[in-house]
Amino acid sequence: MSDESTGTVRLEECIHRLNAGDSLARGELLNMTCDRLLRLTHRIKESYPGVGRWEQTEDICQNASLKLYEALHDVELNDARHYFRLAAKKIRETLLDLARHYSGPMGAGANHATMPARSPNESFAASPLDAGEMTNNPRKIAEWTEMHRVIESLPEESKEMFDLLWYHELSQEEAARLIGLSVRQVKRRWREAKIQLAEKMGNDAPGL
Repeated sequence: MSDESTGTVRLEECIHRLNAGDSLARGELLNMTCDRLLRLTHRIKESYPGVGRWEQTEDICQNASLKLYEALHDVELNDARHYFRLAAKKIRETLLDLARHYSGPMGAGANHATMPARSPNESFAASPLDAGEMTNNPRKIAEWTEMHRVIESLPEESKEMFDLLWYHELSQEEAARLIGLSVRQVKRRWREAKIQLAEKMGNDAPGL
């Protein structure tokens, strides 16, 4: 059994305990997936440079994890598939809220000049997770922000493909096992999901 499959089995066991009333399982579930949630937060944050300028990946992940922790109190998870989708949704919601906050007319992003990039000769100790996230290209920012909003509006099957394959970066084989489909069916759904996104965005979706 692969490490990825073993991790999914452990996740399922923790979800079963949570649904059985074990309150400690909520915290354990987040601890088991903290590295995955951090990578997911960074991945989505890259498409929100207006947020990345003001917020650290770790802080955004902590806020999103708190929302996820609270949601786990009210939602009965079906399986790991359900958990992955809920995690993607909460991180996406957190970044959309921050994007609206910073890009509004009274937001810091709208009332602060962007400093020019440092020259290669200047010392700069950047976090590896936060490299390359600064930009003032309004078209790029608008495209990515709109893409995340459009994904929220897609049919459930298509949105699930983005949640698992794009946000969580699962392989098509792992997604197929998680959903209970063949790899061929996952490929077809993924292709259809990307077509739906392109159509809704007028073919202006950023490259995936």
